[in-house]
Amino acid sequence: MLWCVPGRVGGSEEYLVRQLLGLAELPQPQWRPTVAVARGLAAAHPELAAVVDVVEPTFDSSKRTRRIVGETTWLRRHSAEVALTHHGGGTAPTLAHLPYVLTIHDLQFRTYPQYFSRAKRAYLSAIIPPSARRATVVAVPSEYVRGSVVAAYGVEPDRVMVVPHGIEPAVSAHVTDPATLRDRYRLGDGPVVVYPAVTHPHKRHDFLLQMMRDHWTDPDLRLVLTGATGMAEHVVAANTDARVRRVGRVPAADRNGLLAMSDAMLFPSQYEGFGAPLIEAMTLGAPVVCSDATCMPQIVGDAGLVRPLQPDAWAGALDEVRSRRSELVAAGHRRALDFTSRASGAALAAAYARALHLS
Repeated sequence: MLWCVPGRVGGSEEYLVRQLLGLAELPQPQWRPTVAVARGLAAAHPELAAVVDVVEPTFDSSKRTRRIVGETTWLRRHSAEVALTHHGGGTAPTLAHLPYVLTIHDLQFRTYPQYFSRAKRAYLSAIIPPSARRATVVAVPSEYVRGSVVAAYGVEPDRVMVVPHGIEPAVSAHVTDPATLRDRYRLGDGPVVVYPAVTHPHKRHDFLLQMMRDHWTDPDLRLVLTGATGMAEHVVAANTDARVRRVGRVPAADRNGLLAMSDAMLFPSQYEGFGAPLIEAMTLGAPVVCSDATCMPQIVGDAGLVRPLQPDAWAGALDEVRSRRSELVAAGHRRALDFTSRASGAALAAAYARALHLS
């Protein structure tokens, strides 16, 4: 996890941390990983350091060039005697020890190359294919990504295994109360809908702003946008609708509370490898309205409203989730039981076992 600089890589950081926590939850755990982490990651996740052995490098891995050099020197020395190496960031060093497991989170750079710099596209196009082909096992978060990897790189299907995201059920215990949130974020007394996402172009914040302008005209409605600043922040910054609250990164308890109190968690993304907020919302009792792109129909199933990313298809969504709230909340809770951190850890353990069997 040398590439996993705290606060800079988004959902993939939470994904890997949660599955390692889930690995430790298994009865009579077979694995006690040693995790090479970027500087600051252990401090950001003390719960991880409590269940795995953590080692920080002698170099700063926040710069890609330094990290690549460090992976071929420092990391190679540290992993020389281990039974199995797991590279969590979609790439592996050219001289990586075998056997290894490689996590590929998504292949968005192939589907939407316009959202990536030329340099990053070139790097990913050069390094991911050989990393995937050399890997003993490729771990992916969803069946959608599994199919993408097999189709793109010709990896044998039995070497690509789904290790889904996992959410700790205890997340519901850390929830800020609605009255505090309404006061803190100036939400008034009306209905609230939430979109937790970095403002990257593929997240389609512009679509929700259009819905607010043309369809969801209730003057008391508040759309709360949480998450880090991304490449499409200017779209949100140009908004003049006072009903939209752009609050940025918020404490975990506030994020959970906003979801729990909301009429709906909206998720109009056009590309996800998994979409962890979908399961977080279900766990916290927020009805989900999401697009029908990539993996999202697979993840949500019939536990939410899955709609094509067209204004007419979303126009009545808020009325529908209100009328079906009890049904959707119950279905979401049932669906979330398939995506616990323990289930994620068990899938990771199965990937490790497969890799050792195939090596």
